[in-house]
Amino acid sequence: MFSGSLVAITTPFVDGGAIDYAALKRSVDMHASAGTHGLVVGGTTGESATLTRQEHAELIARAIEMIAGRMQLIAGTGSNSTAQTIDLSQATDIDGVDGFLLVAPYYNKPPQRGLVAHFTAVADAVSKPVMLYNVPGRTVSDILPDTVAELARHPRIVAIKDATGDIERLQAQQAVCPAGFKYFSGDDFTSCEFMLRGGHGVVSVTANVAPALMAKLCELALAGNRKEARLIDARLAALNEAMFVESNPIPVKWALQQLGLGDGSIRLPLLPLADAHHEQVVTALKNADLL
Repeated sequence: MFSGSLVAITTPFVDGGAIDYAALKRSVDMHASAGTHGLVVGGTTGESATLTRQEHAELIARAIEMIAGRMQLIAGTGSNSTAQTIDLSQATDIDGVDGFLLVAPYYNKPPQRGLVAHFTAVADAVSKPVMLYNVPGRTVSDILPDTVAELARHPRIVAIKDATGDIERLQAQQAVCPAGFKYFSGDDFTSCEFMLRGGHGVVSVTANVAPALMAKLCELALAGNRKEARLIDARLAALNEAMFVESNPIPVKWALQQLGLGDGSIRLPLLPLADAHHEQVVTALKNADLL
């Protein structure tokens, strides 16, 4: 089952056009060597919103080949359409996919009972475990703790990625969800404390550029080694901040370009990192001994 550092991997492009699979292979190999525990492919950081269905399915299939069993693969297949989410999830419900990350439907603002119906319908339609993804800052929808608890009774809904940044939310979920349900931080800033308080890992943006450090942080935090985990967390603090100076994945793609992993290309309506932020990102990379 999922645990540790799950990297929300970026999708590299060639000059904003086709997916750059050679660059993706370099990133996958880097993560395997660095001790990353799993990759989330085709999620928010992977620019899923601008992938066509064909691109999305092919991206996951190609990633399976590249990972070759070295790490877990979680496919980001959620959308604001239940039918489209089921269609893509079923198309990628194949050997090599260990589970699905399903974002709360965005824009249409379903009520809590609508969230239950949506996630239940998708979980009923697939054979792999499902991780819910709650990110109200992007979706407006907020999967409340009692709703998480109701969904956690489904045999295939096994975890949640919580990107609220609210540690108290973790404790509220722990109080009502069944034993064995797993909690992942979707907020790099608070992920260390999240794990020290009983979380099981992080779905990380920062780990795209600092995979070994994030993997070690997770291992220490999950082992209850507060002192050493917090030392690494402090080392990553400036980098966490730099990765969100503009909308994700703008900063992390520019940072990866500085590390020789892709050309930094990004799809509209996003644009490359503004010049005003370059120095902050480079300084953060240097301070973390990455550049």
